[in-house]
Order: sequence, then structure tokens, then C-alpha cells
Amino acid sequence: MLASLSIRDLVIIEALELNFASGLGVLTGETGAGKSILLDALGLVLGARADSGLVRAGSEKARVTAGFEIALDKGPLADLLADNDIEVEPGEPLIIRRQVKADGGSRAHINDQPVSAALLREVAAHLVEIHGQHDDRGLINPAGHRQLLDSFAKADTASVAAAYADWRAAAAALKQARAEMAEAERDRDFLQHSLEELRQFAPEAGEEEALALERATMQKGEKLSESLSEITAMLEGSDSPLAALRSLTRKLDRIAPDHEMLAEALSALDRALIEAVEGEEKLAAAQDALLFDPERLDDIETRLFALRALARKHDVAGDDLPALMQKMEAQWAALESGSGNLAVLESECAKAREAYVTAAKALHQARIDAGESLDSAVANELKPLKLDAARFQTAISELPEERWGPNGISAVEFLISTNPGSDFAPLMKIASGGELSRFILALKVALAEQGGAATMIFDEIDRGVGGAVASAIGERLSRLSRQTQLLVVTHSPQVAAKGDHHLLISKSSDGTVARTNVQALDAATRQEEIARMLSGAEVTQEARAQADRLLERV
Repeated sequence: MLASLSIRDLVIIEALELNFASGLGVLTGETGAGKSILLDALGLVLGARADSGLVRAGSEKARVTAGFEIALDKGPLADLLADNDIEVEPGEPLIIRRQVKADGGSRAHINDQPVSAALLREVAAHLVEIHGQHDDRGLINPAGHRQLLDSFAKADTASVAAAYADWRAAAAALKQARAEMAEAERDRDFLQHSLEELRQFAPEAGEEEALALERATMQKGEKLSESLSEITAMLEGSDSPLAALRSLTRKLDRIAPDHEMLAEALSALDRALIEAVEGEEKLAAAQDALLFDPERLDDIETRLFALRALARKHDVAGDDLPALMQKMEAQWAALESGSGNLAVLESECAKAREAYVTAAKALHQARIDAGESLDSAVANELKPLKLDAARFQTAISELPEERWGPNGISAVEFLISTNPGSDFAPLMKIASGGELSRFILALKVALAEQGGAATMIFDEIDRGVGGAVASAIGERLSRLSRQTQLLVVTHSPQVAAKGDHHLLISKSSDGTVARTNVQALDAATRQEEIARMLSGAEVTQEARAQADRLLERV
């Protein structure tokens, strides 16, 4: 609910600090005292257009701060704030600030975080409803009528939303499968030719690198083959250095025992012989590895060039050809079995659609039944509000399939007819603001248990009526205030007497500057204000007595 409102330098308000309580709060005062300015101030923190003309003459800026006490642990408002990273500590109020500069421009904050006017309006829709001269949303907006009716009917909308999600998922899967099937059909010849080509080539993982390495090695062998042959020839035969070294060690071996130095020499030569033999073996291995085979090189190059040509053709790396072949195998298999898969998906989509239609039609009928009950409930409220010639109708129609959605297949709009024989029309078509406010009051009373914004404001709902009708309005406002906080700007003493709290708005002037003031009335001052409303400028004893009678009925 709205807990506080602080206003600085707004039109003729220099500074005001207002506190509000639950129940029915009434705001009264003489015409021109500034009641509309209070609503303008509240409108600013609710996201209304910031007009620099609202800034008090001589001031640089106007500031309005509103505090709301509301449970924010769950629900749409909590989700909206969380989605926009606005933190609210448990038990702490939601503080909205709006500032308007005299030279144009404005700033808005929610709990000290800068926000846009658009977000401010979204948040405000969960906090306050204003009905009357300032009404531009709420019950007159058809966009919310379906949800209000569903709440009144206690309808199961979740199962319809789930069935719709299942249907759309099945339809999306079918659409994708059909698109893939159509694409595969278009590319059937290319796919068949390419797959056959890859099958015949049979690429292997890592093959390009292996072929390239073997080709490079063999090309090196071709360059080194003559030198290797000469080196090998030098190491072979009876007159080679290695043969001479072997002969030398054999001769030294026979005389080495005769002297220690000879033994050491033999040991050194043995080591040299071992290294030489190892070198000979490595040369032989290198010669084998670098063996140049023209036919093998030709085969390697043919395979390597064909592999790279295939890779370029399909715009993939050579080592990705095996994966490409597997993918094409899968595409071909899907193409071959595509009609069977499509039949399965078509069946699943048809079943999902049927489940949705069944649930949506049941919800549609529940709405029709609830609409009749709501029509009757509203009709019972119209006559006491001097709207006995008016008729209310919950118009429910079935949407075309292209407009079906998670909310079902129903279009819902509240319609009225204000004169006998006239056609039903949307609520916003009513010309009289007071008549519209009373109609909304009747609808709100009928929907009272379904909730709504935490705070409701009715601006001069009693305009143009008095006596029994004003009493009926006051009684219904009082009844409605048991469900939500209610603030009423009124000129009717019968309505004012029903209030749980009473604020008097007055205007004073020092001859040059006018100021608006707000006073919370106690029992005595409240009696005097209601007496003033009854008698006019001069308060009589008879008016005071009548005011007492009105207050006693509360």
C-alpha cells in the first residue's frame, strides 16, 4: 500500500509530508484547493509525463517521493524488480523518487537505482490504480480483462499454457524436420554423388599429415641417395676404415696383456670400434628410411593431392573428411527414412494440438460461465449507484487459430450499454467521467476478492450525484477498502463520512504566493469539515448535527 508521499516545489505546493494508512482514506477540500495537484504528484512517481510546468515558480526543480509497503518476496512485481536488478530488503519499503527540472528533463529512481519512465510505469501498474479524470489504464484497458475474468473464475490457465508450449514445440520440431527433408531432397543428387566419391576414396583420420610426412621424407631421400651410397661403399669391403679398425684391434688384442698401456689402448680402440659399428647401423637405417621409390612417391602424391582436392571441394580441412563422410552417411540415412520420421512427428504434433484445443475449449467454456456470473454480480451493483438503466456484458469470443496462444483461444472484453436500446460498447466509450468511475466501482466490488493493485484511487467518483446514491457509493467504497487500500477524492459528505482516515486539502495565500496545505483531521475537525461540505461557506449547527448523524452511521 501507499505509506507516504513527500512533495517539494510542485506547482503551489512548497513542501508536504503525507502519511497514509490502510482502509478507506478520503481527501476533501474546496474547489481549487489543490486536490488535483496531489494526484499530479502521485502520477509523477507512477511514470506520468514529466512537465516542467509542474515546477513551482522560482524553484529549480520539483521532487516527489513515494513509499510503498508491500510484500516483495514473490509475484509479478518481485519478478519485475529482480529482472531489472532492483534490490529490496525484506521488510523495507519500496521507495520511488521522481525529479522534474524547470528547464526540462527528469530523473527517476527506485530504491536509489536510476530507472526509465517506462519501467516506472510497469512497476506502478502493480502498485496503484487511478480511476476517474486521470484514468488511462486499469479496468478500461481490454488487455487486462481476460486476466480479471480468469481470476474471478479461478480458472486453470497453467494447463492450457503448458499444452500450448508442448504443441508449439512439436510444431517446431515438425517444421525443422520438413525443412531438413526439403533441403536434403534438393541436394539428393549432390549428396549421393559426394557420398559415393567419399566412400570410394575412404579417407582416414590423420591421413593427410601421414602422407605429407612420408612424401617429404621420400623427397629428401631422393636428394641424399647418391651421397648415402658413396658413404655406404666407403664402409664396406676389406679395405674400408672399419675393416682396418677391426684388424687393428685383433692384432693389439694379442699383445695387450704384455703391458698396461697396451691394454688401455686396446680398450679405447674397442670403444671406437663399437661407436663405428653403431654409426654404420644408423647409416643403414637412414638409408632404408630415406629409400627413394619413384612408384611409391607417385602413389603418395596422387593420394595426397586427391585428398586435398576433396577437402577444397567440400570446404573442410583434409583431416575432417572422415567426419564429413559420417555426416553425409547420416543425412543419406535420414533422407531414406525421412518419410517415416515425418509421419511420426506429424502424429505427435496432431496429438499435441488436440490436447491444447481440448484444454483451451474447456477454459473457454469456463470463461463463458464465469462471464455470466460476473454480469449478474455487476448488475446487482448498478441500480444503487444510479446506473439502473445501464447494462454490463462480458463479451467472450473465440479467436482465429493464428491468434491462439498460451492464454487460450478466448478474446475477453467488458462492454456496457448506458441507455435502454443502445448497443454495448467498450468501457472507454462512456463520455461521463463520474459515470465511468461508478461503473468501475461496481465492477471492482464484484471483482473484490480477485485483488488488483495494492492501492486504488477514485477521483471524484461522486461527481453529479448526492443523497442515496452518494451513500451507496460510500458504502461500496468502504466495503472495497476491506480488500485493498482505497483513497478517494470527494465532494460528497456521505462518502467522506465513510472514511477511516480524513485529509483536508486547503489553499492559503500571502497576497503574492499561494500554497497548498494538507491536514490530517481528528474527530472534531472531521465533523466540522463534513458540516462544511453539507452547508457550504457558513457552517450551521444543523449542518454539524447532520454531520454527526452521518458519522454515527459508519
